[in-house]
Amino acid sequence: MQTAPVEVKNFSDSQRTTLSVPASRRLNFFALVCVIFFTVSGGAFGIEPLVGTVGAGLAVVLIIVTPLLWSLPIALMVSELSSAMPEEGGYYVWVRKGLGDFWGVQEGWWTICYTAVDMAIYPVLFINYLAFFVPAIALDESGSSAWQVFFLRWMIAVALIAVALLVNWQGARAVGRNAMLNVGVVLVPFALLTLIGLTREGASGAAMNAITNDLSNQKEAGLLGLGLATVLWNYCGWDNVSTFASEVNDARRNYPRALITALPLTIAAYLLPVLAGIALTTDSAVWNEAAGWPVIAETLGGRWLGLLLAGAALISAWSLFNSQLLYVSRLPFAMARDKWLPRQLARVSPQTGVPTNALVLSCVVSALFAALPFGKLVIIDILLYSAALSLEFFALIALRRRRPEMPRPFRIPGGMPVLMLITLAPMSFVSLVVVATFGDPETDMRQAAIVMLALVSGVALYFLRRNKAAQGKDEG
Repeated sequence: MQTAPVEVKNFSDSQRTTLSVPASRRLNFFALVCVIFFTVSGGAFGIEPLVGTVGAGLAVVLIIVTPLLWSLPIALMVSELSSAMPEEGGYYVWVRKGLGDFWGVQEGWWTICYTAVDMAIYPVLFINYLAFFVPAIALDESGSSAWQVFFLRWMIAVALIAVALLVNWQGARAVGRNAMLNVGVVLVPFALLTLIGLTREGASGAAMNAITNDLSNQKEAGLLGLGLATVLWNYCGWDNVSTFASEVNDARRNYPRALITALPLTIAAYLLPVLAGIALTTDSAVWNEAAGWPVIAETLGGRWLGLLLAGAALISAWSLFNSQLLYVSRLPFAMARDKWLPRQLARVSPQTGVPTNALVLSCVVSALFAALPFGKLVIIDILLYSAALSLEFFALIALRRRRPEMPRPFRIPGGMPVLMLITLAPMSFVSLVVVATFGDPETDMRQAAIVMLALVSGVALYFLRRNKAAQGKDEG
């Protein structure tokens, strides 16, 4: 059966490029929930360094508190703005309409910068878990390797990125089908680990003892900064799913419902396995990116469970990258559509509606960053993400003041006082990360330099491209 082509308008028509994807190629509610889950979480993979860095007690506290003060405010903000403006480009469009072109460009560019880093994390995680099957590619205890191993790891990362490119080339529907299939593949092994771990004799008491004992120990500021960055990274991404809104069926209704459904699923996916794991051990030699869940599972249930978790880890890392690539590629498209980036990035496939050039560019940049280690990537990612996130909350407040008449199918209750509170909560978390990270004398200042370069380059982009963008408005 031949699918109707996607409606596309190109710059050659002196029009903004638009997408009108047929319903058969869009995401439905359940597929959207699954894509959100793999955009934000993908299971407890990646949370292991949190326990190893700050201890079991503080790790559990952060896993419970972070969604209330970080994830829930972001989900509420995204629910209101995505229901009011379900447009391709998501938060870039919200900030541009709420705060003006200058801040819209900063939002888009800062997000492109942090997503370039964020995307590279998932191939790194994939390789770390693959080392359970192929020990020759594992990092040593210091997190380094010989250059031959480094090159082999990078080539594996490039291969993973290439496969995700092929899936995303087929459009949002293909990504959604992949996510729906893999949710069960990832969650079932964790359910088994949790069941085996928490039903052992004395397991609940051991978990409580681990929590209370660790809470009594003081942690160094630098380690706390890395721990906070790790937990925030594991809970971030709620706003990113807004960038492909025109590829979702009944987006005004489905976005709020899907976000609220995915939030408790994500909390449970982190909390329950961690409780089962710390009931067994709190050894930092196990709770890290090199060992992690496969080793914990093998200790709890035997080799078969370790292999099952390692396999699920590969599927999770793959699905996380595949789902992330869907939203990442839409942002350069939206900015190029407004001529803030080269117009070649606004070209879309007439068959699938996929912004092909933006998709390829996203993969190339991800491949370059995939050479960096996990910890350094996470801190850079969170600092850049937080800068962009603050603009989204400011846009929420500005649009409430300037556009009170705008239809909002989902509206955050409580008026301006509640909006201020949900803005302050995540910003407080960010402040803790900054203070804890750069209060440590051993902090790698190259991370700060990368963040500052990204922020400043957004200002340069605005002034370099504003004349072309103004011409685009006149042509439109």
